[in-house]
Amino acid sequence: MGGRSPILVGLVLVMVLGCAIYFRLWTIDYTISSDETEILRRQFDLANREAMDESAEWRLKYDEEVERATKCLNELIKVKESSEKKVEDAASTNQKLAMLQKENMALLERVESLKQELEAEKLKCSLQ
Repeated sequence: MGGRSPILVGLVLVMVLGCAIYFRLWTIDYTISSDETEILRRQFDLANREAMDESAEWRLKYDEEVERATKCLNELIKVKESSEKKVEDAASTNQKLAMLQKENMALLERVESLKQELEAEKLKCSLQ
């Protein structure tokens, strides 16, 4: 209880001060005329409209930035996809090139063996 009593005293003191301020404000003589209230209302409405306009401007800027960011993201995705496709195409092209080189080597060996057979046949024909 020893630690709570200063807190309770402080809380009661704040409540008493709050009530005193409230009653002081309540007892103020309201000498504001109806014209002054109308001027205050107009000023408040003007400030409110300006705040709404500024809010709309910021919302428009936000929407434009979101649109630009989305457009950039879509372009980035397209570039990435085309890059991946080019890599895949390059890989398949390399595979085709390797296969064609092997086939070319086999054909060169076959041409060489056919040349040897032809030479052998020519040699046989010339000997007979």
